Amino acid sequence: MLRHIVIFKFNDSSSETSITHLISEFLQLKNQIDSLIDIEWGKNISPENYHQGFTDCFTLTFPSLELLNDYQNHPAHLKFQTILKPHMEKVFVVDYIFD
Repeated sequence: MLRHIVIFKFNDSSSETSITHLISEFLQLKNQIDSLIDIEWGKNISPENYHQGFTDCFTLTFPSLELLNDYQNHPAHLKFQTILKPHMEKVFVVDYIFD
């Protein structure tokens, strides 16, 4: 099993309505990509102030690294990336295998 952690910092110029729409579209990928077992989203609430401006965290679960690679090239994911890019200032990604 594999976790794919994606953490975004959206552009300051992006409206809350646009960000809400992006989050909804990202979460919908679970209904469009069979290899995506689960997806969670949360807003950073850490009081430690180490966030470096990153605000929104998504945790995706896949059966394997190979299926994560398939997800990366899936048309639904590529479409999401095109609507995301104008609003994304930074992204941080971590992948790890777990039992």
